[in-house]
Amino acid sequence: MSPSKGTLSLFRSSGCWLVVAAACWAVNGLHGAVAAAQKPNFIVIFCDNLGYGDVACFGPTRHRTPNLDRMAAEGMKLTSFYATSGVCTPSRASLITGCYPRRVGLHVGSQGGVVLFPKDQKGLAADEVTVAESLRQAGYATTIVGKWHLGDQPPFLPTRHGFDSYFGIPYSDDMTETEDGRRPPLPLMENERVIEAPPDRNLLTQRYTERVIEFITENRDRPFFVYMPQAMPGSTRAPFASERFRGKSANGPWGDSVEELDWSAGEILAALKRFDLDERTLVIWTSDNGAPQHNPPQGSNLPLTGWGYTTAEGGQRVPCIARWPGKIPAGTVCDELCSTIDLLPTLAFLAATEPPGDRAIDGRDIRPLLFGTPSAKSPHEAFFYYYLDQLQAVRSGHWKLYLPLESKWYNFRRDGRPAKAALYDLKNDLQETENLAAAKPEVVERLLAYAAQAREDLGDVDRQGTGQREPGWVAEPKPLLLIP
Repeated sequence: MSPSKGTLSLFRSSGCWLVVAAACWAVNGLHGAVAAAQKPNFIVIFCDNLGYGDVACFGPTRHRTPNLDRMAAEGMKLTSFYATSGVCTPSRASLITGCYPRRVGLHVGSQGGVVLFPKDQKGLAADEVTVAESLRQAGYATTIVGKWHLGDQPPFLPTRHGFDSYFGIPYSDDMTETEDGRRPPLPLMENERVIEAPPDRNLLTQRYTERVIEFITENRDRPFFVYMPQAMPGSTRAPFASERFRGKSANGPWGDSVEELDWSAGEILAALKRFDLDERTLVIWTSDNGAPQHNPPQGSNLPLTGWGYTTAEGGQRVPCIARWPGKIPAGTVCDELCSTIDLLPTLAFLAATEPPGDRAIDGRDIRPLLFGTPSAKSPHEAFFYYYLDQLQAVRSGHWKLYLPLESKWYNFRRDGRPAKAALYDLKNDLQETENLAAAKPEVVERLLAYAAQAREDLGDVDRQGTGQREPGWVAEPKPLLLIP
């Protein structure tokens, strides 16, 4: 029985509809692929304990940093860029969550220590939304290569917080095996497995660089996010470097380590050019806090005063270079106040998504600053310097006020001397030498009002903040051990 004319007509029109629909789906799919391809890539390189004056383009130094100097010449130096803490864990928590450390409960370790230690009960809470999670939801491939330091127990690991892959050490390079067995050998991890214990720390910068380039190679046809928290210069008094750099600088092991970090940045930038990703990739290079005080001195925070592990400018103001050819104007300098907490919202908006809207985020969008928008200003009315759980200073504009405190904590100890109010004009007095508190009482009062707001929201030594969230906890932490 042959089909009727009406049936044939319906078949033909249905067939045409199917062809058109298939074509539309193909076009839409292509459009989606093109849109994904056009999203920018992000690489955030986060050095450990590297000081403001350790890089030639930021001040006098004995270190040779030609790749970073060229990166600054091709991009922007941010000269009032801050970590939120002078120590590792709190600083890293802020970059990952866009929040002050106290807001996410990672301003102190589980036993009141300044950072998290191996087998710590505390870590990054499961319900915190990280920069990696925000970007992965927007279609990004995500990886972390380097030092995590936000908890070494399974619920706290990077692969549980938005990263597709992880290669690196879970805490500081000086947290090595102890004779009493309280600490295991320093673990090198692949995702959630320990693959070496201990690794050769002299090779970490080299191996991290190779891994990042492998990831770029594998994901060059889709948008990606690389978080590279370098292990060096690190927390040991004699930082590590590979044989190619060891003993080659004019500043001993510290200089060797810094010069290898410069090489690492150069290799990554070269890979971007090799794959024609240069104009599609924002690279941000910075440090988790200032160089610590060693005797004799190794790292440098000049021209700032003070050392890492403090709330002095040298403790929390860090070198920062941002490079994105065609987007960030070359050879520019931005002296507006901004911070690591600003990376999450800024990268989210650049990826055509948004930061989480169901919770307080302290970071702000700094795209106008990065893109050199005329008259762009800092999005922060105030910035708060916490030492452990104590609010010690406030900056607003170019004014920084050290708060009057009955007992100011120093050197990781919960005791200290009283401190009077001290006001400094950071525009004209980077060394924080001339106390203008008596001459500028109206400025002191304004900054004290900001401090009162922070104490209410984020808390202080004598109170919980109304805006604080709980960190993650495990009841019985276990050591990370090599799995044969």
